[in-house]
Amino acid sequence: MRVLNFGSLNIDYVYQVDHFVQPGETLSSDALQINCGGKGLNQSVALAKAGVETWHAGLIGPEGAFLKEKLTASGVDTTFVRTVDGSTGHAIIQVDRNGQNSILLHDGANGRLQEAFADEVLSGFHAGDVVLLQNETTCVGYIMEQAAARGMQVALNAAPANEKLSGLPLEKLTWLLVNEVEGAFLAGTEEPEEIPRVLTDRYPDTTLVLTLGVQGAVAAQGDTQIWVPARTVRAVDTTAAGDTFTGYFLRSVLSGGTLRDALTLATAASALAVTRPGASDAIPGYEETLAFMDGRTPDTQA
Repeated sequence: MRVLNFGSLNIDYVYQVDHFVQPGETLSSDALQINCGGKGLNQSVALAKAGVETWHAGLIGPEGAFLKEKLTASGVDTTFVRTVDGSTGHAIIQVDRNGQNSILLHDGANGRLQEAFADEVLSGFHAGDVVLLQNETTCVGYIMEQAAARGMQVALNAAPANEKLSGLPLEKLTWLLVNEVEGAFLAGTEEPEEIPRVLTDRYPDTTLVLTLGVQGAVAAQGDTQIWVPARTVRAVDTTAAGDTFTGYFLRSVLSGGTLRDALTLATAASALAVTRPGASDAIPGYEETLAFMDGRTPDTQA
């Protein structure tokens, strides 16, 4: 089974700061790193590191060639990563002394995906394959419709939470993955225990996955709801946590794992990722994650 990720490709400018800059404040950073990023790129790397046959489709500007190189080096098929005129998408990321992050996005080439390109890519995929999307590119709704019509399974990580989500055909989804902010936006409630109920009532054929940070993660499908606690680790940088979770969750369910299996694997992989700085470089491999689950990875405890 193949996963086709129509995903964002960003250059991440990561600033280490004492605290997030406040309105009217000028703040000097302690350090700057320039990394490969974008939720799409990170999720493709996570899928490939988890052992999934992964194809990435997306657009970069001329200065983004190293993003394609990163995907290729991680084992992702980049046949459908194209270079276009204009800038590559990028993100300004603040990481505070507690490892929490704040992210400002610029679409760049991610905002120039067109239906003709989507049709070209989808023509090589068929029923049983999976398409993965995020809310960081154009044509998301169109791709969802076309993929579902082909009999593909469709996964959406509904990030970032904004008005574009309201127009998407979410009833086409096999899996909807959200954090508390995104879940609250879609469900219209900020009560974490209500978010799964509201969204599964609204989309009964969709599995809802809600990540809750240090409170763990929930998966809901019909009347079934499963919670798995987060692992306690010493967090350095949470940038890649959600993307790592997405890749490893899909790896498990596509391999026949139960929802509990998938949540357990995904929470372990994301916990391991946050013990390291960076985004895609922090994502662990599959065997490394299994070792961590078995207690064979030292020096990660809080």
